Amino acid sequence: MLIGAPKELKNNEYRVGLTPDVAAELQSRGHQVFIESGAGLGSGFSDDSYLRAGAQLVATAAEIFARAEMIVKVKEPLEDEIKQLRPDQLLFTYLHLAANADLTRGLIASGAYCIAYETVQNSAGGLPLLAPMSEIAGRLAPQMGARFLEKENGGRGILLSGAPGAPPAQVLVLGAGNVGLQSTAIALGMGARVLVADHNVDALRRTEARFGFRAQTLFATRQSISEALITTDLVICAALTAGARAPILINRSMLQRMSAGSVIVDVAIDQGGCCETSRPTSHAQPVFTVDGVIHYCVTNMPGVVPRTSTIALNNATLPYIIALANKGWRKALKEDPSLACGLEIAGGKLLSAPVASAHGLTLEYLTLS
Repeated sequence: MLIGAPKELKNNEYRVGLTPDVAAELQSRGHQVFIESGAGLGSGFSDDSYLRAGAQLVATAAEIFARAEMIVKVKEPLEDEIKQLRPDQLLFTYLHLAANADLTRGLIASGAYCIAYETVQNSAGGLPLLAPMSEIAGRLAPQMGARFLEKENGGRGILLSGAPGAPPAQVLVLGAGNVGLQSTAIALGMGARVLVADHNVDALRRTEARFGFRAQTLFATRQSISEALITTDLVICAALTAGARAPILINRSMLQRMSAGSVIVDVAIDQGGCCETSRPTSHAQPVFTVDGVIHYCVTNMPGVVPRTSTIALNNATLPYIIALANKGWRKALKEDPSLACGLEIAGGKLLSAPVASAHGLTLEYLTLS
């Protein structure tokens, strides 16, 4: 199979869909790999490293889209990229369609076959291709929150750990899944007081089992979250429903209970965000303020540590890329139900019920046999 990885176009996105190691692995299995020149530089991978791996460098992304049978990316394609997709082409990347109606319609119109990393789901209900980026985003969230709590960045001037005689920051983590647990671990390590809220009691039990009494737990209701916000310095929004829009857990009236200079890091912004006032931002302009509360809503948080993120992502995607390349998308999906969960758009058909519901579009079906 002809496999291509173009340079990412999203603002300050330095990750790349294929590392030289993965390119070499694919080449060794008889596949041909095309890399846009400079695509790996942001992650520390030179053009020469791809050439040594046996990949072919091309000058423009247009050549990738024109020649490759499978496009492997990191982030969702932008408008110029969507226009270059072919009806017979396979796209393998993060999509987050429930939060983007225009992208959804564009990919349907392209006729391409689009597999979303974030909805590939294993038999245990885990999300193996979302997990590595969730782990990194979760670990980054307290770090970003601490940065914008600093006075010079508009915050309250609070150090997460506090100091002798000065109390530590209060951190509220909304969601006890992968992102939430990673955020909790880092926030506790930084010396903050941490309250983890979830509506799943088993998730709260797992949180307590992992952290003991270092982290407090809270059964999440609108009232309990609202009351917790009064004393919270940093909120980390980490709630996710696979493939669907993120639940709104903080509305505008609840936001007004927070102190001026408090911070919200909405890790769920890729799926629309957990705060009513959240809207997507970029690494170039990461924050905005509503009612005195700073909102950090960067849609590609792991892109700020591209070397780590690219390696972690490629470790997870490689087995699936090999299966798709060796067998073709139809056979690979038929033999692997977890991978089949990721197929959201196929030949002009929208196959995802949550995405159809989010945008009022028609849900269709596809038989793999």
